[in-house]
Amino acid sequence: MKFVWSSDQSVLVRTDKALGLFRGLQKSMLSGVVGLSPGRTSVMVRFDGLRQEHTDVESWVRSVGVGGPLAPGKLVEILTSYTGEDLEEVASLHGCSTTQVVEIHSGRIYEAWFLGFVPGFAYLGEVDERIATPRRSVPRRAVLAGSVGIAGVQTGVYPRSTPGGWNLIGRTDAVLFDPVSGVSLIEPGDHVRFIPQ
Repeated sequence: MKFVWSSDQSVLVRTDKALGLFRGLQKSMLSGVVGLSPGRTSVMVRFDGLRQEHTDVESWVRSVGVGGPLAPGKLVEILTSYTGEDLEEVASLHGCSTTQVVEIHSGRIYEAWFLGFVPGFAYLGEVDERIATPRRSVPRRAVLAGSVGIAGVQTGVYPRSTPGGWNLIGRTDAVLFDPVSGVSLIEPGDHVRFIPQ
């Protein structure tokens, strides 16, 4: 693990076992820690500077460690209508049919690496290299909630209408985030299967 003091009240912990560390820290929260934000290879630990210091947080993180093998996350199945406005462009770019794009995209189970961008947006990977597609050169000003997209080797679902630069291949009615409870349908470590409808 490597530690970076990223502000006067936060520590970025770099590790290739970020999800294991995140889950371990969640189970044994240190007094004064106000937030944990997992990434694919890091965990940001935010704390109250009046109650803890960087060195205290580092000691706590080291004592928790990354733990043993992770219990598998839940499987989330998302009914998807593959009618996205970029579906034909993605197919054309890769020299295949739209039917093949749908079969390839829905033919594997994705792991939720981390949440970000907006609440409930799960970065899922990895997309099969046969349809991995770079982000759009010009992002859209508005992408509808429920839009399923691809960006590089990642796929994901927009939980609400926002600007975005992913290639849109489908749509779903699934509710990804409940703003009242703060609960996300998909959590880091979960697995996601897209079901064509």
